Amino acid sequence: MSPFHCEKYFLYKSARAKHRVLPLSMLPPVFVYLFKRPLPYTSTWNLQETIHRLQLALRKTGDHPDILLLLQHRPVYTAGRRQNEPSIYDERVRLQNMGAEFVSATRGGQLTYHGPGQIVGYPMIDLSRYAPTMTTRDFVCRIQKLLKDHLQDSHNIPSVHSEHTGVFLDPTTKIASIGVQVRHRLTSHGFAINITNEPLSWFNQITACGLDDVRAGSIESKLNKPTALGDEMRRIARQFGKLFVRDMVVLEQNDGSEIGKAIAALEREAKDVGDWAKAPII
Repeated sequence: MSPFHCEKYFLYKSARAKHRVLPLSMLPPVFVYLFKRPLPYTSTWNLQETIHRLQLALRKTGDHPDILLLLQHRPVYTAGRRQNEPSIYDERVRLQNMGAEFVSATRGGQLTYHGPGQIVGYPMIDLSRYAPTMTTRDFVCRIQKLLKDHLQDSHNIPSVHSEHTGVFLDPTTKIASIGVQVRHRLTSHGFAINITNEPLSWFNQITACGLDDVRAGSIESKLNKPTALGDEMRRIARQFGKLFVRDMVVLEQNDGSEIGKAIAALEREAKDVGDWAKAPII
């Protein structure tokens, strides 16, 4: 879904008042967790599956939490669910030899990269908590708007219209990607935005998202100065609360819950696996 289509959609909703969000006081908070170290992709995917399972189990009581995970991944290339193994085998071998993982994911979209220096957001929220139920299109457009607003509000970086999904600094420079999954009105996967320059050399090894004439950009490459990842995560969390009309509450990993325990286990795993390749091995 392109930025142009999303902007038309928001204009249409504003004009027709098609979607009325419940007042903030009537919606439960979104619990947000900021991971400290880059995470293995598959283990993080398993955490999402654990959270999804618990949300489904608790939904009948209304006690299922909405969660936003903000993190970095260890270097990994991921393929979309429509890309089958025979079509990506050669790429898998080539990219793994460069020092990255390669995973076939369940999100939409095509081949892309995640790694240190890039903030990945996994919103896991119940769209049926909105009245009426928020559509997948509305969800994706809000994600896109929060990324564009973050760039503008935090860094005075404008974005441009594009016919492609994601956020672009100019017609050929992409800074953020969106790829979501919605099951039983519960969301998973989400978005990624390049903060430092570390991801750029990895992106240069592929045709990201199937776009031949597009290269990757970052906040650092635009501003020509260092950017603190922790500050960026906190600002993105605030933008999420604003765009989705929710209070954002920090999730404590030692709260004794199954989700808290799973998060703590993933933090330990990220520490135990150690360092990662800082650039492709060519």
